[in-house]
Amino acid sequence: MGDAITDWFTHTDDLGILWLTLNQKDTDTNVLSSAVLDQLNLLLDQIVKDTPEAVIICSGKSSGFIAGADVKEFLTVTNKQEALIMIKRGQNVFSRIESLPCPTVAMIEGFCMGGGTELALACDYRIALDSASTKIGLPEVKLGIHPAFGGLVRSTEIINPIQSLELMLSGRSLAVKPAKAMGLIDQIQPQRQIRRAAQQMALKKPAQQAMPLVGKLLSLPGVRTLLSAYMKKQVAQKAPKQHYPAPYALLDVWSQYYGNRKRLMEEEANSVARLIQGDTVRNLIRVFFLQTQLKSQGSKETFTPQHVHVIGAGVMGGDIASWCALRGFTVTLQDREPRYLSNAMANANKLFSRKIRTKHERNAALDRLIPDCKGYGVEKADVVIEAIFENKEAKQEIYRDIEPRMKPDAILATNTSSITLEDLSTALNQPERLVGIHFFNPVAMMPLVEIVKTRQSSKVVIDKALAFTLHIGKLPLVVKSSPGFLVNRILMPYLVEAIFLFDEGIAPEAIDEAALNFGMPMGPVELADTVGLDICHSVAENLSQAYDISVPAGLEKFVKANKLGKKTGSGFYQYTKGKAAKNRDADLGDQKMIQNRLLFRLLNEAAICLDEKIVDNSDLLDAGIIFGTGFAPFRGGPLNHSRQQGVDALINTMEEYGKKYGERFSPAKGWALVKE
Repeated sequence: MGDAITDWFTHTDDLGILWLTLNQKDTDTNVLSSAVLDQLNLLLDQIVKDTPEAVIICSGKSSGFIAGADVKEFLTVTNKQEALIMIKRGQNVFSRIESLPCPTVAMIEGFCMGGGTELALACDYRIALDSASTKIGLPEVKLGIHPAFGGLVRSTEIINPIQSLELMLSGRSLAVKPAKAMGLIDQIQPQRQIRRAAQQMALKKPAQQAMPLVGKLLSLPGVRTLLSAYMKKQVAQKAPKQHYPAPYALLDVWSQYYGNRKRLMEEEANSVARLIQGDTVRNLIRVFFLQTQLKSQGSKETFTPQHVHVIGAGVMGGDIASWCALRGFTVTLQDREPRYLSNAMANANKLFSRKIRTKHERNAALDRLIPDCKGYGVEKADVVIEAIFENKEAKQEIYRDIEPRMKPDAILATNTSSITLEDLSTALNQPERLVGIHFFNPVAMMPLVEIVKTRQSSKVVIDKALAFTLHIGKLPLVVKSSPGFLVNRILMPYLVEAIFLFDEGIAPEAIDEAALNFGMPMGPVELADTVGLDICHSVAENLSQAYDISVPAGLEKFVKANKLGKKTGSGFYQYTKGKAAKNRDADLGDQKMIQNRLLFRLLNEAAICLDEKIVDNSDLLDAGIIFGTGFAPFRGGPLNHSRQQGVDALINTMEEYGKKYGERFSPAKGWALVKE
């Protein structure tokens, strides 16, 4: 049996406890592949035969416990029967752990996700390392499925269903203290005591986690139906059923079959077996791997900055500075007037209040963010980020001032959204040190950062920019310097087309509805209002000089009237307390035509960018638009969506639109590359 077991290691200690350590070969991260589960099944045969005093399951990886199931295997499934075989393998192995005649303990250090959490739930006890790196969750919904190895059954047996269902519906991960408060884990221990505490727990066999009374009441048949209906309404606000069926399937299974454990386990498996075959799951798995690909573009070890200096305390500059302080950096924030710094500090306080749990840590983050009107931080900074308004001459004036004062090995970054770096770098003695580090608004929510390079860019500087981006918890994407780079270049024709539609008399509500029905997180009209119509106008003007993009007359009228959108309380919509007032009775018009016009402009520009090699390949282009704009993740990116729809059919329809609505819809030559 030893030869067949290559990923698990066993050791029986002096107390008679069997330590079962997963250390999967040839990988930095443990995942529950079919091979890993089959090996565990063989080990369970031996444990049943020669039962130890207890079993403690732990990880041999420094990175974490278990990341979950091997999602690559999901892509091999071709029918429901194959899916059920895969799911039942996990269910059966975990049920065997649950029924072992000796106590079982999951010792969780680092991340514990999905199938890893389901394995831990199958144990009698769960003990977790007291560390910020320990995170526990059931994030399967992010892949278009829900827990299938018994996680739905076991979590809703011991945890108040409002909490257990919300954990699965949101896919969020928990730190150790909220996980313990919920009942997901039993004990939290520091590194020096965790192994001994796991042994004591296994031998003393304290009472196991049980459902609190309120949870039992919420799990009663009639109450379950009401709670499920309420939660579906909550989910619908963020994830429509036609695009994201998994949360609704999860609630249906729980509300219908809770109380009949055997049937609930069966229906949990059947539900995921159905879900796993759809395009939604394949596309969301694609997004998961695209995210991994972006993270692998750089290495944190390349560069470990300590001090960041941000110039410009407007919305973007202030938010970049506060995000860097949140992530642990010392940050100096420079602007010409104290009042701008005051606003930025107030906004930072709001961010820290939302993101940081304890007052002590919030105060520490505020201490790291230092107002710096005179710009003294330039000399100390490892990274200097210029984030002022979009004006070439103003930016260049700053570069001439700060370049002689910067540390020789510090990187100089600009957050410009539309000016090419070649134009900006002429003001520098060392133009190769300038790099674009382009954030998206709102900084705290948008995961993507474009790393903009020119032919002059130093590889060392690009590598440092990638490392810095990873250090602040963002996804870096290297893009070629050209007007608009990637995301704004592709997004702007989409926004412009929305304004053309508005100028033609189509209600903004109808335009936004068409985009929302496609799966966009926000309609383009409301998005333009949120970004700021002055910024949209400025970017559109810059891009119109370089590309065949017309600036709608309606956009200029709004800017001249100082109706700039959300920030002035009036734009395409009127805003009250930041919320758009929409006409519920608006005429929605020809939704398919509106949707096609919006989408065709975006897709056509994506094909052009692929042809111009703005990024290295179509996967990176899809990643940029998903993580930079929120493009419907369940569609796997604009180019992936185009292939799934059929490129030839798409081109034919675009040609028809070109004849009817203008040359801007004529298919670009880049479509030949999309088909490859």
